Amino acid sequence: MKTSLTKSFHWIIPLILIAVSLMILHACKRSKAGTPEQKITNAEKLGFPAGSKVLILHCDDAGMCEEANIAVKHYFETGDIRSAAVMVPCDYAMDLVEWAKTQDSPDIGVHLTHTSEWKTWRWGPVADPAKVPGLIDPDGMMWHSVPEVATHATAEEIETEVRAQIDKVIAAGFRPSHIDTHMGTMYGSPEYVKVFLKIAEEYRIPANAIDLSDVKVAEFFRKAGYPLTPEVVDMLAGYSLPKLDFFSSVPDGDSYENKRENFFQLVSSLNPGLTEIIFHPSVETDNLKTITGSWQQRVWESQLFSDPVVLKFFEDNGIIITNWREVMIRHKGS
Repeated sequence: MKTSLTKSFHWIIPLILIAVSLMILHACKRSKAGTPEQKITNAEKLGFPAGSKVLILHCDDAGMCEEANIAVKHYFETGDIRSAAVMVPCDYAMDLVEWAKTQDSPDIGVHLTHTSEWKTWRWGPVADPAKVPGLIDPDGMMWHSVPEVATHATAEEIETEVRAQIDKVIAAGFRPSHIDTHMGTMYGSPEYVKVFLKIAEEYRIPANAIDLSDVKVAEFFRKAGYPLTPEVVDMLAGYSLPKLDFFSSVPDGDSYENKRENFFQLVSSLNPGLTEIIFHPSVETDNLKTITGSWQQRVWESQLFSDPVVLKFFEDNGIIITNWREVMIRHKGS
């Protein structure tokens, strides 16, 4: 009898172990399913290493004045900065486009411009004024602010001007690598966002579209004043070209050293992913000082990214620098 029980027990033990193992496996699967998965960043989707901070350092306001063009050209020639966008309505814009044609596939986009913010240095639309009356202020120039544009200009007028600016650059023999938005005007209303994303997909030229699937990111930009309605979030979710994980600008500073430290703090605060950081480099002249009260910040920004201290910061912190052309190459290959 004892022998029989012992033999039976030898069979039961493996069955018990198998049952326990299955229960543990099931519990693990259930636990995993109940835990939110780690979000894959847009940088990772493009093939950048997981957990890395990937930056597009972007020169805004190229073509706005000669001082901006000199600074942008210098950055591209040294290789310290490899991305910029041109304000096509401005008098010096096509000078930069002609220069871009002499370079080897530079990452130069169109800084879609619907405002003319300065007091004395101003511009009007590229499109026929008769077709975009809502974009024109009493002085015959574009409005000073985004709220004024949103109050007066229809989405159809915005689209007409967007196409005119992009088509002018293409007609000159240069295909822009991306499009973005001066003063954030293309995010000024849901109707404008729809135009922005539609044009990007139609031309196959990426926009600086921000991934709003992260609730914290969406809330950050809502607090900044952008009307990010559920409709806008849905539009961005359905956008087929590459998206940014985050977007920011180089902070101001009370001195050059303070500005540099503020920039380091900004980068250190970023989560992993693809972030575009804009800035507005210009060389110092008396003329620049008559254009904008921010001239000192712009002059410092023309020096910041050639600074050995900044370059070492990127190296020490494993920061990856990219641009829109590389982003699109990776996107097409993914």
